[in-house]
Amino acid sequence: MLTVSGLNAWYGPAQALFEVSFMVHSGELVVLQGLNGAGKSTLLQALIGIGPRVQGQIVWDGQPLQSWPAHRRARAGLGFVPEDRRLFTGLTVRENLWIAARSGERGSAADPFDKVLSLFPSLQAMLDRPASQMSGGEQQMLALARTLMTSPRLLLLDEPCEGIAPVLVQAMRNALLALAGEGVTMLVAEQNRILAGHAHRLLQLTSGQMGEHTNGQGAA
Repeated sequence: MLTVSGLNAWYGPAQALFEVSFMVHSGELVVLQGLNGAGKSTLLQALIGIGPRVQGQIVWDGQPLQSWPAHRRARAGLGFVPEDRRLFTGLTVRENLWIAARSGERGSAADPFDKVLSLFPSLQAMLDRPASQMSGGEQQMLALARTLMTSPRLLLLDEPCEGIAPVLVQAMRNALLALAGEGVTMLVAEQNRILAGHAHRLLQLTSGQMGEHTNGQGAA
């Protein structure tokens, strides 16, 4: 599904990724581990086409996409949930979701809308609440729900359970494992090992270099 070969990335003159190569197969939950500063966010941003200057090959469904802008990658089925969420904080929960549905251009959004509310039932009571009035964990749920409105074929998630209340960590974990159980393909960057025990494969990123690939226990 996704093949990355010899990927290098720079912020100005500073190199952040060094010859990174890996694959993500359809239906896999792959967890990307590494400490702060290891390059996890840089790698996900490089895949979606924002942030660093990159060199190397990124192949999606047999097509090289490194020259594609981010919006074309999103339309091709890549969904990105950044660590900083990037919500429209002046808009309501409902408006954030429907804006994503319109930008996805994937026909009727009724089914994705119902699906994300079943996945995150607490959002149902917040539909008319501005995103600025949500807690960090609630905003994280909304960020994931908004991306799911585009019906992505590969979810790229940057620290989805970092810095949120424990009860919401559990809700986020359960939602992600439910998606994995449905066969949704995911590449998740994390350092707190919330999902690592359920991953099909673990990737280790250290100082911008990909370490040895290890097997997880399989998604629950």
